[in-house]
Amino acid sequence: MKTAILSTKPHYAILDGLRGVASVMVVAFHLFEAHASSRFTQVINHGYLAVDFFFLLSGFVIGYAYDNRWSTMTVKTFFKIRLIRLQPMIILGMIAGAVCFYFQDSILWPAIHAVPIWKMLVVMLIGFTLLPVNTSMDIRGWQEMHPLNGPGWSLFFEYFANILYAAGIRKLNSYLLSVLVFISAIALIYWCLMGGNGDVIGGWSLEPPQFQIGLTRVMFPFFAGLLLFRTAKLTYIKNAFHLCSLLLIIVFVMPRIGGAEKLWMNGLYDSFCIIIVFPLIIYWGASGVIKGKMAISFCNFFGRISYPLYITHYPLIYIYTAWVSNHKPAAAQALPYALLTFAGSILLSYLYIKWYDEPVRRWLKRKLLVINK
Repeated sequence: MKTAILSTKPHYAILDGLRGVASVMVVAFHLFEAHASSRFTQVINHGYLAVDFFFLLSGFVIGYAYDNRWSTMTVKTFFKIRLIRLQPMIILGMIAGAVCFYFQDSILWPAIHAVPIWKMLVVMLIGFTLLPVNTSMDIRGWQEMHPLNGPGWSLFFEYFANILYAAGIRKLNSYLLSVLVFISAIALIYWCLMGGNGDVIGGWSLEPPQFQIGLTRVMFPFFAGLLLFRTAKLTYIKNAFHLCSLLLIIVFVMPRIGGAEKLWMNGLYDSFCIIIVFPLIIYWGASGVIKGKMAISFCNFFGRISYPLYITHYPLIYIYTAWVSNHKPAAAQALPYALLTFAGSILLSYLYIKWYDEPVRRWLKRKLLVINK
């Protein structure tokens, strides 16, 4: 007889909602980014920190979901579970990127029309595996490791952290894990203050500096999230969802600090948010209880679509960015198109998860996550 090998634990509803808040802010961040002349003029200036928040939240959730299951779960089974959870939407995101690719031809990416279809399809097929493409396969001109769907870079590093966790870091006691987290925090602070442009923007390319940023960005938050799960004694936080959502939005919309003359000031802000503020938000969120029909509905809906929204919105952003670069519209002219892109991203995410992701994951679970009795 076949029996499911693992049951699903209850979700932290508020954490699901916060993931939704961060995903929505990412879409808005990328829309405003199309109009920004530099990282100093971006409206939702620190929206890029949503990736670091996702990494930290992921580490916390991985600890909650799997730490106590290793007596009955193999490494192979763990990887199956993670692939089932993440890979279907990665594939769909690459397909969406391929469908939208030739509509992005513009003065910003003037060579798109010259890219042969076979080459674009090869990049798409490589993207299905989430393996990075080298610069010889750069079909856009930004040297992205996933030119059809830029945010795939963060899922590449998510997988990397998952591999480290399953391969051995899960066995570390709290002391040794604390040492790893401390060293990773020092590396993060050093990069923010000394190694880059006063921020943690980057990670999307195989170019050595970019790849270093990606590693730096994932190591502290992911394993700090795991450490937080293992060591934090949760309490009760009143109005946790509203408090955490407000604080998260404030972090993202904070204007650039220090300007071009004092890059270290913004680097210090990024470090403080990732090392102090984000763990505090996750602790408060995990300690809270969701109340009120509107808040419950919001957390359920946006928590459900948060991952599809994050991993599929960018092909539409490419099109919007191409339109902006071609037409240089005023704010009033751009607003309807921006709202259409924003709403379209959310609507498509809902359709993707309802008609593709959830059915595919259910099918894969039935086929792959069973044992014989």
